Amino acid sequence: MLGFLRQPLVVTVDINLNVVALTGVGLLSRLWRLTYPRAVVFDEVYYGQYISFYMKRIFFLDGSGPPFGHMLLALGGYLGGFDGNFLWNRIGAEYSNNVPVWSLRLLPALAGAFSVPMAYQIVLELNFSHCTAMGAALLMLIENALITQSRLILLESVLIFFSLLSVLSYLKFSNLQKHSPFSRSWWFWLVLTGVACSCTVGIKYMGIFTYLLVLSIAAVHAWHLIGDQTLSNVNRHASVGAVQGMFSFPFWQVSVFCHLLARAVALLVIPVVMYLLFFYVHLILLCRSGPHDQIMSSAFQASLEGGLARITRGQPLEVAYGSQVTLRSVFGKPLPCWLHSHKNTYPMIYENGRGSSHQQQVTCYPFKDVNNWWIVKDPGRHQLVVNNPPRPVRHGDLVQLVHGMTTRLLNTHDVAAPLSPHAQEVSCYIDYNISMPAQNLWRLEIVNRESDKDIWKTIMSEVRFVHVNTSAILKLSGAHLPDWGFRQLEVVGEKLSRGFHESMVWNVEEHRYGKSQEQKERELELRAPTQLDVSRNLSFMARFTELQWRMLMLRTDDSEHKYSSTPLEWLTLDTNIAYWLHPTTSAQIHLLGNIVIWASASLAMVTYTLLSFWYLLRRRRNICDLPEDCWLRWLLTGTLCCGGWAVNYLPFFMMEKTLFLYHYLPALTFQILLLPMVLQHVNDYLCRSQLQSHVFSALVVAGYASACHVFNTLRPLTYGDTSLSTSELKALRWKDSWDILIRKH
Repeated sequence: MLGFLRQPLVVTVDINLNVVALTGVGLLSRLWRLTYPRAVVFDEVYYGQYISFYMKRIFFLDGSGPPFGHMLLALGGYLGGFDGNFLWNRIGAEYSNNVPVWSLRLLPALAGAFSVPMAYQIVLELNFSHCTAMGAALLMLIENALITQSRLILLESVLIFFSLLSVLSYLKFSNLQKHSPFSRSWWFWLVLTGVACSCTVGIKYMGIFTYLLVLSIAAVHAWHLIGDQTLSNVNRHASVGAVQGMFSFPFWQVSVFCHLLARAVALLVIPVVMYLLFFYVHLILLCRSGPHDQIMSSAFQASLEGGLARITRGQPLEVAYGSQVTLRSVFGKPLPCWLHSHKNTYPMIYENGRGSSHQQQVTCYPFKDVNNWWIVKDPGRHQLVVNNPPRPVRHGDLVQLVHGMTTRLLNTHDVAAPLSPHAQEVSCYIDYNISMPAQNLWRLEIVNRESDKDIWKTIMSEVRFVHVNTSAILKLSGAHLPDWGFRQLEVVGEKLSRGFHESMVWNVEEHRYGKSQEQKERELELRAPTQLDVSRNLSFMARFTELQWRMLMLRTDDSEHKYSSTPLEWLTLDTNIAYWLHPTTSAQIHLLGNIVIWASASLAMVTYTLLSFWYLLRRRRNICDLPEDCWLRWLLTGTLCCGGWAVNYLPFFMMEKTLFLYHYLPALTFQILLLPMVLQHVNDYLCRSQLQSHVFSALVVAGYASACHVFNTLRPLTYGDTSLSTSELKALRWKDSWDILIRKH
């Protein structure tokens, strides 16, 4: 039974020394003097703020992408013992001693370093030579912009790493499909493909295009798998069903189904689960109120520690007649605001000559204020206090809203709103003893109700107020009133409703049960804190849905930046970014690419496109220049590399946001992979003689030597550890559009 113990335990390890060497030099190039400069470099000022928020567990909202990338950067800070106490407010600011610079920059540097051997592996999996694979890795190693970007607290190198890992994992899985399907290795690489794709999407939204590229290739392969006749050469059958023989399917159908199911689980289900997991961890970590709370709904804010949760702790859950409430607009645009009124009235005549009702103004005010309080009144009773037991307000009930500080009722009538003449004016009614009767009855509609008997709940219920007389709906128009309205936001009665819109929806944020019938006592009561304690816990899916929607809808700053650029400028490297300048010397760091590699990579893609078009034309005439296996390899190479470039580059032409050169780096990576493979193809199939092959090889060697020379020349601007003279800096300005910083003494 224990006979196996008599035999020696043998472990065979297959080590590719090329991979080991490439990993070593990759680590050296990215980790060399990683803590230099010990100062905030360009976008580190942006990502550092979020790292500090993670360390302090403070909620924030960032529209640049899902939270996985931010969490990876924060992990570096956590491992380094960072407490989050640093003011990220200025590029060039010296890091204090409590900031673990090496730890914070480590993960992006490791991602950049491991991308070098990964490029080697990808080219090998596409069945090109080791020499070609080494060429691709060398280009990744000496590309100056990739080095610069991976040595700082930035996310592009991490995005590139997971994009390459997605491609590599799928290629390994695809190659195993041919001879060992459903083996452990087959499952490992398939599942890793799904995990890597989800990580790519989880870092930046641009990663979804790489995921869709991999998914499209997998779909094409799956389609070919369905038509694979070799799967039908087995004549046995598999019986499926509760009763044997009830359902009987050919073995090939079962086999194809298992293949498709495995791909669906790994490439569709796992990425979705992983994506949700990123947000779950994100929301678990960020449990405290922060500076971005106001963008979120009242329910979301109340789920965070401090902030609104502290203000609303102890509020009654059910809104009753006599309740004192503040009503927040669910829409939250252009600013989060609360239904508000004050003693000032609308002007008799507006600037455009139209008249008003001269009633008390009703607005939406973007700050907490005692004039935001309203009392929910039963139209059939005069009292403004809550009965014992309270009578809850339900969906469909009629209510009157009494302004707490002025005791006037919310009203609307057939008078044009000040800035939205198509809608009705909303006011608090003042009885001027003229022929303008009060119209202050509103029907409550709970938008997110589960039944028509639902009770109006604090924070949770999203409600509309429908005017009984005119059927107008209380709506935030979003327009800023003139000075007579104190620049507050206009509220109107939208009579011709074109369906549901969040600007018509409100929710109770602060709430108490009114106890004072006298006005002076009530005013004191409105200023007092609440007392009762009711727990309100949003589910994860509710928080995730709201956070995801807010992230997608959050508008970024579109203002022009000194170093912003256009996608067309990236192709020819007509731009650069000055990342950092030493405070006393001329040492500086620039995001500046290796111009030889950029030009050669673009030329390689043009060459590939022209050759593919030529081959297709000749194949249309039944002239096959390439064997079938080489042709399929050529197509897969182009699909991955040209497709990877296209999906990571072309979408920027449709984006209305400030763009920078580093946005091009993921696309450039796929171009770099293509370059050595095109060179091998030209050497193998287009060089007709040995002399042509030798001459072409010499040109390739000269090209690589030129790229190495450019890397070494630009090295001082890549690492920033060398102070150059004015003449040396001017000599590095190879293009007039490059902004090399020269001090004026």
